Amino acid sequence: MNQEELADTLGGGQRTDLNDFYTEIFITERGSGEVNNEHEVRLIETASRKPAKEETPIRCEDIFKPLPGQDQPIRTMMTTGVAGIGKTVLTHKFTLDWAEGKTNQDIHFTFLLTFRELNLLKGKEFSLVELLHHLFIETKEAGICRFDQFQVVFILDGLDECRLPLDFQRNPIWTDVTKSTSVDVLLTNLIRGDLLPSAHIWITHTPCGSQSDPC
Repeated sequence: MNQEELADTLGGGQRTDLNDFYTEIFITERGSGEVNNEHEVRLIETASRKPAKEETPIRCEDIFKPLPGQDQPIRTMMTTGVAGIGKTVLTHKFTLDWAEGKTNQDIHFTFLLTFRELNLLKGKEFSLVELLHHLFIETKEAGICRFDQFQVVFILDGLDECRLPLDFQRNPIWTDVTKSTSVDVLLTNLIRGDLLPSAHIWITHTPCGSQSDPC
């Protein structure tokens, strides 16, 4: 799917344009891994009253850019928050802005995947190239097989809904994008950087014990 087709799917091709109702979400850097039990809507005015050292605001389009004091872009990141906070909408906005040519034009491909759809592939085997051809038929029609030659972003939405055995300790190391294995092996290697290390990975997750998600 090219950028124009994707923009039509996520934006103008829908009954309601995402750009018409999207509200800027306040994203912050948190290194502790704690569960955020605050209300799903956190106004910037409220957050700004907290000491600056506690949180670093990050704009959606800058989510992979180096943080202050760092010189290397972020490869793998996870966005966590209570159910309904807008994590999925945020990933759609990021993808739509890229597809419409507004931001991150150094990125060649953005693949938005949900764990709900990946769960349906449990027990099946693909290479990474075959998986992308299966889920995004346009890449197969275009004959694209060397994703290492492009700047790629993978968005994995809804880790808390994953029903695949993502065993980072026991799954084998997998580095060949053309060699078939189980989907969970592909994902664990993609996330930890053994498979397609040049790609950016964005994972969304609703932590267990947060509001509306007792797990």
